[in-house]
Amino acid sequence: MISQNEIDIALDAANNPVMVETAPHLQQVVEACCDCDVIGIDTEFVRERTWRADLGLVQLSDGKTVWLVDPLKTGPITPLSTLFDDQKTVKILHAPSEDLDVLLYTTGAVPDPLFDTQTACAMLGESLQMGYHKTVEWLLDIVVDKGETRSNWCKRPLRQAQLHYAALDVCLLPMMHRQLLSRLVDLGRESWLTEDCNRLLAKAQTPADPEQSWKRINGSVRLDGISLAVLQALATWRDKEAERRNLARGFVIKDVELLTISNRKPRSMAALADLDIWHPNAIQRHGSALLKIIDEVQQTGQPAEPLVTLQQEHRQLMAKMQKLVKQKAQLISVEPALLASKRELEALILSPSDEPLPERFLGWRKAIITEDLMELKGQF
Repeated sequence: MISQNEIDIALDAANNPVMVETAPHLQQVVEACCDCDVIGIDTEFVRERTWRADLGLVQLSDGKTVWLVDPLKTGPITPLSTLFDDQKTVKILHAPSEDLDVLLYTTGAVPDPLFDTQTACAMLGESLQMGYHKTVEWLLDIVVDKGETRSNWCKRPLRQAQLHYAALDVCLLPMMHRQLLSRLVDLGRESWLTEDCNRLLAKAQTPADPEQSWKRINGSVRLDGISLAVLQALATWRDKEAERRNLARGFVIKDVELLTISNRKPRSMAALADLDIWHPNAIQRHGSALLKIIDEVQQTGQPAEPLVTLQQEHRQLMAKMQKLVKQKAQLISVEPALLASKRELEALILSPSDEPLPERFLGWRKAIITEDLMELKGQF
């Protein structure tokens, strides 16, 4: 049980956070955190026009003290990697995918071992997408202010309201961890969470393949042959260019523009301009590179293999699999998507029988759902 005194201490810490603005102070905080069994972690960042998130703040808390690390003042925050690599201290985050990305980039490490409170809630029957503030209310009956969600965290000075908001996002995590862990242990699901958190860490440390980026472009299924090969090559170029210039993909070239260029395949700057989809400055900057890519693809004459998607004969199998997942989820009182989403079922259906199962279907899910799904697949 969580006492009111513990809650009061945590909330008082949020009202009086310790600002960390120098490298020596950061090192002291890292050493203090490494002496703790658990540490709550959160980040605040801005990511509107850039490829990489611009980190504005890192929050740390043991439930009694809140440290707000200002990377714009401390300089490099790589000392945090010592804490992240320390296996004695459990790092608690809520829905940490984006946090892991920005922390890996700025420190070279990810918080390990990880305890994701959002996934823990899902394993206890709550929504798979339950936000931090809703989780706090559910576990601790505390309503947390959400007023600074869209603040500019890279503008200085930070306002008092921003600092308080940031501190509240982390001060309660150690208590939430204790509550959630106790319930997971009671249900025999602690190992489930460990497995899924390890998968999150592995995913965060696996670089995205630029050559696969075309698959996320809506409308790519309408192209085939050389046009699709052009799209694949252009999408790969865009990812590399966006990362090089630290720009979001759409600020290099939009998806719809890539589709139009791939379909029309202009052969000159004038033909590219005649498409009337791109600003003259963009044509001046990137036109030659795009035309070279188009020419190289056409010279090879190698058509692309289209993205494999579910065919009509798969629809009945998909419906039966979704029904089975729903039934199994009801038996253990969790959302069906925790066991398998529609996209994951699609990947399972399309995976060749002589290849390893998609990783999502291994581990704790294997006995609960995978074996039955594979038996069902074998009937079609």
